[in-house]
Amino acid sequence: MTKNTQTAGGTWLPSWEPENTAFWEAQGKARAWTTLILTTAALTMAFITWFLVSALVVRLPQIGFQFTASQLFWLAAMPGLAGGTLRLIHMFLVPIWGTRHVISLSTLSLLIPLIGWFYAVQNPATPYWVLMLLAFLAGLGGGNFSSFMPSTSMFFPKRLQGTALAVQAGIGNFGVSVVQFVTPWVIGFALLGGMAWVGEPQTMVKAGVESQVYLQNAPLVMIPFVAVFGITAWLFLKSIPITSNFREQFDIFRSGHTWAQTSLYIMTFGGFSGLAATFPLLIRQVYGEFEGAPDPLAWAFWGPLIGSASRVVAGPFCDRLGGARLTHWAGIGMLVCAGYVGWTVSAVDSLDSFPMFVAAMLALFFFAGVGNASTFKQMPMLFPPRQGGGVIGFTAAIGAYGPFIFGMLFAWSFAAYGSASPVFYGLAVFFAFNVALNWGLYARRGAPYPC
Repeated sequence: MTKNTQTAGGTWLPSWEPENTAFWEAQGKARAWTTLILTTAALTMAFITWFLVSALVVRLPQIGFQFTASQLFWLAAMPGLAGGTLRLIHMFLVPIWGTRHVISLSTLSLLIPLIGWFYAVQNPATPYWVLMLLAFLAGLGGGNFSSFMPSTSMFFPKRLQGTALAVQAGIGNFGVSVVQFVTPWVIGFALLGGMAWVGEPQTMVKAGVESQVYLQNAPLVMIPFVAVFGITAWLFLKSIPITSNFREQFDIFRSGHTWAQTSLYIMTFGGFSGLAATFPLLIRQVYGEFEGAPDPLAWAFWGPLIGSASRVVAGPFCDRLGGARLTHWAGIGMLVCAGYVGWTVSAVDSLDSFPMFVAAMLALFFFAGVGNASTFKQMPMLFPPRQGGGVIGFTAAIGAYGPFIFGMLFAWSFAAYGSASPVFYGLAVFFAFNVALNWGLYARRGAPYPC
């Protein structure tokens, strides 16, 4: 269905033919890459907002918030619950309202949780339910992914979709590292010359040493970027004329490939997002009681940084070698790393195992990043453009439950066994299942659906 640009107020392009070489070279390439740049900038802010809670939650007890370990894991998990649920809505939006409206308005919606957290962290008496609500609203950033990525897949020809999707998702994923890296630095000083509206400092007690911090700075520095990127998207983006209603888009659920790809993406992005959200708390729970314990945020940002970088780098290789082959090797790498981490944290009685724990976790993030890129290469090869975008949106929605699922699993595991080992051993089994699934359907020689 083609939109009339006169009735749509200039939002919709009259036609879009990325597979037509002449069209692509004459006008398609420039608009597609411009759209990719603008939407990737906005997606980075979405990931920053989504994972803001993971950076704040480890500091809350140090500035006077009285929460149990289970409550902290719930806070870290709530953005994942919201992100996955909201992605189930976002997956339908672009074919109905178009790239311009969806990208700009969803980006501006991130101002709600950012402003909320700016005020909430300044008062240790803020009720727990308020923080849980704000953690849920941070999931607005997670939801955006399932409209951004289908939009990008529609703008590019199939031969470049692996690269384009990997670049957007990989750079967007850098938002996780940005918020976990920037937070410890930016909370250490007063912004804007200590103007009154910026707020008063909090007293942080760490290892018996008191210091003054401005935890509200973490959301505050993101607010102007979100506003600028949201407005820019409204001014410069256009929508392509691939449209359908809600009912028509449900046809993707009749394909077995939808469910197979969902399982594979739970392995890769579910693992990436779930571990990225819980890595700081995991370090704190496993190693935080020992003398000279490491600062969780000084190490945790490396995981999503490596995973994001490997996703970007793997994109062109997916276009060249095929997504299924890279998914196969990425899954094997994740399986081995998960089993090793489970063994490493099975009986921790000192900091001696910390270097190997971190190394194995970073390797796990690396393989998850490669798998994120390769699975997103497989989906457009298995489906036509509109369905491919829908499958990308749906699998991304289910994968986004990773932070919630991992938060709950670790909360249960520490409560029941005092260890994270059961979670990692369970992950190894799940990863093995997905390696076999991908090999049988897509990756082996003579596979029925090579992609």
